[in-house]
Amino acid sequence: MARPPTTPRLKPETIAAIATAPGRGGVGVIRVSGSDLLPVALALTGKTPKPRYATLADFKAADGSTIDSGLLLYFPDPNSFTGEDVLELQGHGGPVVMQMLLARCLDLGARLAEPGEFSRRAFLNGKLDLAQAEAVADLIDAATTSAARSAVRSLQGEFSKAIHSLTDELINLRMLVEATLDFPEEDIDFLKAANAFGRLETLQLKLAEVFDRAGQGKLLQTGLHVVLAGQPNVGKSSLLNRLTGDDLAIVTPIAGTTRDALRSTIQIEGIPLHIIDTAGLRETEDEVEKIGIERSWREIERADVVLLLVDARAGIAEADREILARLPERLKRITIYNKIDLSGKPAERHDEPDTTAISLSARSGEGIELLRQELLNIAGWHQAEDVFIARERHLRALAAAQEHIAAARNVVEGPLPALEFFAEELRLAQQSLGEITGEFTADDLLGVIFSRFCIGK
Repeated sequence: MARPPTTPRLKPETIAAIATAPGRGGVGVIRVSGSDLLPVALALTGKTPKPRYATLADFKAADGSTIDSGLLLYFPDPNSFTGEDVLELQGHGGPVVMQMLLARCLDLGARLAEPGEFSRRAFLNGKLDLAQAEAVADLIDAATTSAARSAVRSLQGEFSKAIHSLTDELINLRMLVEATLDFPEEDIDFLKAANAFGRLETLQLKLAEVFDRAGQGKLLQTGLHVVLAGQPNVGKSSLLNRLTGDDLAIVTPIAGTTRDALRSTIQIEGIPLHIIDTAGLRETEDEVEKIGIERSWREIERADVVLLLVDARAGIAEADREILARLPERLKRITIYNKIDLSGKPAERHDEPDTTAISLSARSGEGIELLRQELLNIAGWHQAEDVFIARERHLRALAAAQEHIAAARNVVEGPLPALEFFAEELRLAQQSLGEITGEFTADDLLGVIFSRFCIGK
């Protein structure tokens, strides 16, 4: 269960929005949240709905004409998603009908909800903690079934429970330290007798485990951006087609066939790999091809991994070395020796200076599995139990907590233990963990987080 937030409840201002995706559908939903919404329901339908029961009703315009017929649901506070009174109008999912219903709700005194405002109210009213609220958006945005399952676990509070468990252990440890500071005659011996330092080590191990599970969850959500680069006619498009299992790219022996970036997403072990095929990198006078090459370099700058393809028969040429020299230093890369079906070389993985190399055939598929496994290794994927969907800010907060715990150990294990510094590092570690669930969160950060939600959530 979510812990009570330190932020005060919102003012009872009524908001409304279309909660279903844009476009046409069999059913469309208008969501309204605020206080004292029964008069709104009565004005809309002429009926007073029973809480948590579906009421068949005609939705009326101001002049009494019928806008649509559908179901009206009423959830009185605090037993609703937002913790306020909530109405849901379920009608036919045509965009015109939905806009007419929404306009009617606005006529009755509601205002259009901001992106993420429903989830923000749920957080501020103690229905969700911040990690759970973010999991709502992550579940909607999930690109794979594994990411969706992880988001559900976070939405159900498993990630938050792990954070709260760590926080509780930190609090207990801080209590021991603070008690020692209040009674200095006990000093360090009291903490040793209470196994405070053993608890600290255990806490450090548990924190590392949670960090690992969260890191794997972030990988499931964001995946890996992989760019195929190299000179013309080395097999980039063929490799894209082989990885995706579809003829997405045109393959011809004519140099410069690929003029613009082609994108596709595949899954390996539930991890989304966003693969981008680029124009061949070479000097050219063709203005259209030049634009394609410029775009290729922009994609390379944004990538997580670049696959530099070379012809296995020729090996790395001077032009390839020029490409390698221009690659960003932070960028991970794999050299792909393609066309082994023509060179007679076996499929294999081997190490080269500052990189990994894989020999394969995009045409026959030989060695493709080696590439898949190498991409998983680069991503840092390993099978973890019950991973949490996580965001970069969660990982930063966990990393900060780890740093403070490590600093605390260094303080007490040093030649001159200073309990005041020890206590401060524990406090900072707790504050970092609190940022994940929203117990210590700046208001401006909340604005950034919820602004990225869709309207109606």
